[in-house]
Amino acid sequence: MSLAMSYLRLPPSLEGELDPGRIARLVFGVEDWRRRHPATRLFDVGGAWQGLHYLLTGDAWDGRPPEADAVCGGRLLTEDGAAELGMDVIYLSPDRVKSAAEHLANTPFGQIAGRYDLARMAAADVQDAGQWARRPPQEARDRLLWPAYEGLTRFFIAAAGEGQAIYKVMS
Repeated sequence: MSLAMSYLRLPPSLEGELDPGRIARLVFGVEDWRRRHPATRLFDVGGAWQGLHYLLTGDAWDGRPPEADAVCGGRLLTEDGAAELGMDVIYLSPDRVKSAAEHLANTPFGQIAGRYDLARMAAADVQDAGQWARRPPQEARDRLLWPAYEGLTRFFIAAAGEGQAIYKVMS
């Protein structure tokens, strides 16, 4: 079963709460959390998340800010409480959102597309890379990763412009 990643952008405080962990429990502790927020504050990359991270950093999991912050970077809020919420939640503070947004805005997809090598991605255990290899060579890059990257860039720019934090949900 593949993991999927969704993003939610929120103001730094919610209902007077400033602690990101408590905000995560308030927001993601209800089953219909997606319906409670405008669609413009949500972004889904689905199973493309790790492929995007690999293209940005050259690694399946690691990397340095700001490029790693777009996908895997941030503060894991659910290390001990994932079972409580049924998902992992990663928090990215407004200052890190701004840095990541600037990096994404200044890094066109063509600049990172050279890292798209399905054999290397599969060897690094990038989720779904083995399945992508069964299709025409560039299909996943052009039809999945590129549009996801462009949407993620717009999403981060919007969040940074409003001084928002980003919560990443893996389920």
